[in-house]
Amino acid sequence: MPGRGVGRTVEEASPFLRRKLIEVALPLDAINEAAAHEKMPGIGAHPRGLHQWWARRPLSAARAVLFAQLVDDPADWPERFPTKTEQNAERERLFGILRKLVQWKNTTDEGVLEAARAEIRESWRRNRAESAQGEELPPFFDPFAGGGAIPLEAQRLGLAARAADLNPVAVLITKTMIEIPPRFAGTPPVNPDWQQRSGQQTTPRSFPGASGLAADVRFYGAWMRDEARRRLGHLYPEARISPELLQGRPDLARYAGATAKGPGKERGTEGGRELPVIAWLWARTVKSPNPAFAEVEVPLVSSFLLSSKKKGKQAWVEPEVSGREYRFEVRTGSPPETETVKRGTKLGRGANFRCLVSGVPIPPEYIKAEGKAGRLGVRLMAVVAAGDRERVYLPPTPEHEAAALRARPAWKPHGEVPPRLTGGTCVPYGMKEWGDLFTERQLAALTTFSDLVAEARVRMREDALAASLTEDGLPLREGGSGPRAYADAVSVYLAFALDRCADFSNSCTRWVPGNQKVMNLFGKQAIPMTWDFPEAAILHDTVGGFAPATRFIADCLALLPSKPSVGTAEQRDAAAPPSPEDRIVSTDPPYYDNVAYADLSDFFYVWLRRTLRPVFPELFATLATPKDEELVAAPHRHGGRTGTEAFFLDGMRRALERLAEQAHPAFPVTLYYAFKQAETKGEGATVRTGWETFLEAVIGAGFSITGTWPIRTEQKHRMVGMGTNALASSVVLACRRRPAGTAPATRRQFAAALRRELPEALAPLRRAHIAPVDLAQAAIGPGMAIFTRTPQVLEAGGRPVAVGEALAQINEVLGETLSELTGEYDAETRWAAEWYEQYGFGTGEYGEAETLSKARNTSVSGLVEAGIVRSGGGRVRLLRPEELGESRERGEAWAPEGEGRLTGWRVAHELVRVREQGEVAAGRLLRRLTGRVEGVRELLYGLHAAAERRGRAGEAFAYDALVRSWPEIERLARENPREPKPLL
Repeated sequence: MPGRGVGRTVEEASPFLRRKLIEVALPLDAINEAAAHEKMPGIGAHPRGLHQWWARRPLSAARAVLFAQLVDDPADWPERFPTKTEQNAERERLFGILRKLVQWKNTTDEGVLEAARAEIRESWRRNRAESAQGEELPPFFDPFAGGGAIPLEAQRLGLAARAADLNPVAVLITKTMIEIPPRFAGTPPVNPDWQQRSGQQTTPRSFPGASGLAADVRFYGAWMRDEARRRLGHLYPEARISPELLQGRPDLARYAGATAKGPGKERGTEGGRELPVIAWLWARTVKSPNPAFAEVEVPLVSSFLLSSKKKGKQAWVEPEVSGREYRFEVRTGSPPETETVKRGTKLGRGANFRCLVSGVPIPPEYIKAEGKAGRLGVRLMAVVAAGDRERVYLPPTPEHEAAALRARPAWKPHGEVPPRLTGGTCVPYGMKEWGDLFTERQLAALTTFSDLVAEARVRMREDALAASLTEDGLPLREGGSGPRAYADAVSVYLAFALDRCADFSNSCTRWVPGNQKVMNLFGKQAIPMTWDFPEAAILHDTVGGFAPATRFIADCLALLPSKPSVGTAEQRDAAAPPSPEDRIVSTDPPYYDNVAYADLSDFFYVWLRRTLRPVFPELFATLATPKDEELVAAPHRHGGRTGTEAFFLDGMRRALERLAEQAHPAFPVTLYYAFKQAETKGEGATVRTGWETFLEAVIGAGFSITGTWPIRTEQKHRMVGMGTNALASSVVLACRRRPAGTAPATRRQFAAALRRELPEALAPLRRAHIAPVDLAQAAIGPGMAIFTRTPQVLEAGGRPVAVGEALAQINEVLGETLSELTGEYDAETRWAAEWYEQYGFGTGEYGEAETLSKARNTSVSGLVEAGIVRSGGGRVRLLRPEELGESRERGEAWAPEGEGRLTGWRVAHELVRVREQGEVAAGRLLRRLTGRVEGVRELLYGLHAAAERRGRAGEAFAYDALVRSWPEIERLARENPREPKPLL
């Protein structure tokens, strides 16, 4: 029986060790393309929109990993698929299911999902038939649930999903995705508006999944907004376009006459027209450091540009200084090419500013000292209103500034803002507590909405009783499903809307002139200081408004599984003693020191605790999220860098040991890890990475690594637009528990096994169209499977081989394997591959070229005749792909059909050249090359590896791009009906 288990042949292994698809091959390009697409802006509602969380995995990637983790690879079922041809065909069929499964448009397609579930059930049926297991699939478990993407997709694939996290914000997010919706699946809305309309319908309407919950989130969110307007409307005046303002602004002429009336439209008053405000733009101020102007509050502005979207129709703020005073005016048209417009009052890229009145520099130390003394102020710089399908920019008025300053909030959140964040923090400028991040008006609004969640909860329970929802008296936290629990459930989503507003309604947000809207605080994993900031109109239907937030959250709810399995989420330390239950495990552990989850999530925790503590008192029992137990490498918590690494390695190893005890032996465990890591110094002069530290923890926990897959989660346009071979942003590891009782191996045995087994393991990876740039990372899987078969690999002197040394040896054997691929080609191609390794497309000595050609049974003249080399003046060089077109007679197109001596090198580089014109053109050429492309893809892998080794990034990118496009080029070559039949 061919094939291998983990470190043993299949004959020696338990049936539980039959390999899964993820341990052999994946259609990685399809998964990566879907993951990148999911990150693109403009795809609309997404379950991640329920609440902010950091470093979430794309749903498509999580779905693909779980499917491949649960479905058997055909090579380990030789009684059904006895030949490699049959195994490859069956694997390709499974890939077809996977390619459909990962597409964003199929996220809620029950037909596609059921096809995937059927394959999972069939694989389990075969496994349990041999192992006397129960009929039901084992439950799924994620001990580091975070934003809940992985348990959500496990639930979507039909598994009972169980999730845990130490962070209460993460636990609540996961509850809203996998626990609450199943409990109320199919429940119609309880709001009186729906009840009245449903009483008039002759045919009852069904509410699949969470659509009933979503309808009530919209209704009670709108009620809360209307009630907040009644209480706070005096603090949010609308913008008035007075006759005086029209005199200097021809762009406002359309608002001088009568206009349409109604919600969101302009209204007429005796003093002019009124427009709803989108945002107020503020500048922080500081006393001038010039003693002669000490009483002047000067603005600190990064840029005066308001709109840059339409050339000639831009808008900007123009400060006008008169003596010791200044005022802000708004101009439109084409801004002057001055640094003042682009840079505001900044002097350079640093935090240095200049005094607008006296012109003296304002050093950052002065600003920090004033901030810590509580002397930073604010001044209104401009008002942004909603006009007739456009933004209308207006100058500040005393009425608008006074309205904002009248606010007196009833509550202010306490708790420390994290003073250490990789991407920056506002703490050095005196913003030490969470309440310091908000203006008084923002605090008044957010506190009011927090209070209204409690009022809405009372109304919802009454409405649910009136709607005849059966009362069981139990709250949501105790498993209730009656009116009380239902009101609790809807109030959680309304509290999430409040958190979404808090992300947009604080003084560390940004106004972006390009898209002319407010950008939220957490665009990255930091809380940076901002100098000029927008204040969103939280009461209006605009970005940052409460009603749009509730509608968006309701739309996100609709994308949760319509027929979900049971799900539970609990607050739990991953290193706590596990339950004895066998579980399917996939998880996304913390990434060494990448994200300070607990520090960042306190921003939301303080609002959630105030709003939802009656609903989840145990979850919000503490004043802040747990931090000392959080498994991240934070030097300030653990006595410096050395103590930090020890804490992380020990904690991760213990957590993975617990995880291994819970994992079902029939399935590999899958672990995600961020591959881009900042290097950190370990003991002595050794430079270590978080990646190596994580691998050590995995191996130390008793796992053998059986697969590594680079998952690209960057936006598609970034990867291509950069024109470089971007690394994967995360790596998925497939792991098995290492059999007990295995003896250590020697380094010589490890190296011999690598050279014997790695080439065979790479073959299915290449057949699966894995991109060359990803091959090195994917090769770590079979390489580390060999390294981790035994508890240790020892040097001759008894010293254990380190993970970093093993990785280096795997890369060395990978390079040897790819270089050997060229040995199967024609003599000219073998010569060109060796010459390229040394010189690339540069020149070398004729004598050296001739000597190498004799060894390869060819000649320099023969290479010139083959059209791949240029020779002259005692020098020789390979023709670049773009030069191949110049090497033929003027006006004569290259005709491969007429080439009697067509080399693999020429074919590969003609395809590289033509692909620059597009995949359609490459498909046409490939169609004409039928019968002459054997082995070209393998050649491209070897050339990519050589280019990477030599630091030729542009050439490596070109080879990688052609391999990535190969499946599509092949399809176009087969299916293009406009092309003549192949001549060969």
